[in-house]
Amino acid sequence: MAENSGAQPAAKTESHDPDFPEAFLSFMRQGWREDPLAVAPLPEVPNYAKRRNALSEAFPGETLIIPSGNEKVRANDTDYHFRPGSDFFYLTGDRDPDSVLILHPSGSGHDAVLYTRQRNSKDTDRFFRDRNGELWVGRTHTLSEKSTELGLTAAPLGDLGAALAGSAPGRTRVLRGLDPNVDRAVLAYEPDRAKPRDRALAAVISELKLVKDEWEIAQLQAAIDATVRGFEDVARILPADRSVKERLLEGVFGLRARHDGNDVGYTSIVGAGPHATILHWVRNTGVTTPGELLLMDMGVEGDNLYTADVTRTVPVNGTFTPLQRQVYDIVYASQQAGMDAIKPGVVFRDVHKVCMRVLAEGLHDLGLLPVSVDEAMADDSTVYRRWTLHGFGHMLGIDVHDCSAARNETYREGRLQEGYVLTVEPGLYFQPEDELVPEELRGLGVRIEDDVLVTADGCRNLSAGLPRASSEVEQWLASQREAGPRLPG
Repeated sequence: MAENSGAQPAAKTESHDPDFPEAFLSFMRQGWREDPLAVAPLPEVPNYAKRRNALSEAFPGETLIIPSGNEKVRANDTDYHFRPGSDFFYLTGDRDPDSVLILHPSGSGHDAVLYTRQRNSKDTDRFFRDRNGELWVGRTHTLSEKSTELGLTAAPLGDLGAALAGSAPGRTRVLRGLDPNVDRAVLAYEPDRAKPRDRALAAVISELKLVKDEWEIAQLQAAIDATVRGFEDVARILPADRSVKERLLEGVFGLRARHDGNDVGYTSIVGAGPHATILHWVRNTGVTTPGELLLMDMGVEGDNLYTADVTRTVPVNGTFTPLQRQVYDIVYASQQAGMDAIKPGVVFRDVHKVCMRVLAEGLHDLGLLPVSVDEAMADDSTVYRRWTLHGFGHMLGIDVHDCSAARNETYREGRLQEGYVLTVEPGLYFQPEDELVPEELRGLGVRIEDDVLVTADGCRNLSAGLPRASSEVEQWLASQREAGPRLPG
């Protein structure tokens, strides 16, 4: 990675930034051709406009402020790869940091204005001296180009301060936590009583995201299909007879995610052996062991930031032991029961109860429950959760845990609707140090997770490209190993 030579033309920012002689500066300012970008409106521009209109209708006469977020420092003068805030991207399609969407109230509803960085063109020395200059990061959009591509008015970021100052106290809502500069600017004249209004803005956006349109479903399907290919890639290089590092498997899947999409949708969980019992095992410092299970929770984030979220648990040597199969089949039965229960009008929490009862019955069959299944399922008990902990699933979309700001009555206690996309992911986890289970169960973890679309009469498994039943998983693993490694292409 090249070392940045300086952040501003007027002064050095680090002790190692050079003092450019005038002869060099003069030479750099000449002899550059101007190549305009060939831009056209994105095909999904009508989708973004429709979402902004729905948000406008929810808050007539109010100023709505939605930032994209800022770049985050990874170490010293290097940043993490930037990903725009999901709600901001959902409403604009813009990918740049520091941008802010403001819906200004007007007689017809709202006027949408995107305040964004201006291009560091070759009109000033910033194009080679600024860390965001074009010799450092490549050609960026002019305001006109961005406006054409996104189908909304683009204004220079320098005008944002005046726009924020001009928003009326008591009639302004901010999506907070993304841009501290915006938060501070509005807090200067908005007291704490603004917080409920801001929470309402976040909730409305989340609830708009609950029902996916055809374009969004296509984006999710593409991400899920890429995820299926990523699992196949991993299976093809997973040895049956020797150990390999979890990070090798993480890296192979990551290659598919970067090749077929934008990135991974979340940090991949690759849990070999006892690591499968750690719900969010992301260090991935272990190794596989023939005879043990391998749990992989991974998802590709597509080019338009919609993500898959899929988990498979496989026997490393290719065949489940009788006890591994028994636990796996309990989890499979729980997942199938949940899928069978999903249809429009069903309460989200009731799907959870269906899945959990099957797990509790399986735990009873294993001789682990200290009480009856009904007692274990009672709200004042739930002792079965010692071995599962998490719920049956969550909404999925442009976030892996989508719609998280939605009100409880529209999500956890709400009824499913056609067009919802959610995961179904029951699991059983027997910790290595758990003395309430037989020794042969300790260190055994199983989760099966699929992404399903609620349809008019039930649901469709979008990730059906990966088998789920234990015998089918064995056959799939054998066929992938027989096919051998492949490069994405």
